[in-house]
Amino acid sequence: MSIPPPAAVLWDLDGTLVDSEPYWMAAERPLVESFGGTWDDEQSLRLVGLGLEDAARILQEAGVRMSVPDIIDSLTSSVVAQMRELGVPFRPGAQELLRSLREAGVKTALVTMSMRRMALEIVDLIDFPAFDLVLGGDDVTRPKPFPDPYLEACAALGVDPADAVAIEDSPNGARSAVAAGTATIGVPHLVSLEGVGAHALWPTLEGRTAEDVARFHAAHRPEGRS
Repeated sequence: MSIPPPAAVLWDLDGTLVDSEPYWMAAERPLVESFGGTWDDEQSLRLVGLGLEDAARILQEAGVRMSVPDIIDSLTSSVVAQMRELGVPFRPGAQELLRSLREAGVKTALVTMSMRRMALEIVDLIDFPAFDLVLGGDDVTRPKPFPDPYLEACAALGVDPADAVAIEDSPNGARSAVAAGTATIGVPHLVSLEGVGAHALWPTLEGRTAEDVARFHAAHRPEGRS
């Protein structure tokens, strides 16, 4: 690689690595309807990128008479079951870019607000050692858009956030990564990322390699860093 790569690349899961948002939507509607409420795609889009506890509280407001932990467990179990039945729908180019980064010797972490058990099930379906670290929503005190998830991931990997790149698809995720001090690539999926602070917006990861990420990071390295 002609340009030095970042010390680490930190990946969001839902909507960035895998196209799991339709699975979450398919889990939310029947849960709300089972308590006599109504739920539509527009309401589902409000939950994209939220921490699961916040999402569960919104579902309670929609009429789901369950505790927050029980709602989270129900949704997570439904999504995992769908993935076992239908397969893991990787986003275009995501798995290939991840492999390129690993071959270049770049540390990688999965930083998701989904439960750790779900993230690990998905990681187990990748046919190469994809991540040095998996950090789930139940591993952090404050969820995205707080910087905590990305700060904790960098600390666990032993890297300075300024030497890392984050890849995100949601406004809350991008805000979290930017607040943590990482150079942030937004890859819009279901919602717009305009105006949320991402340092670059890539329409897709298809065709992208570790070299592209290295060039991006070199262009967005904080002043005074070599």
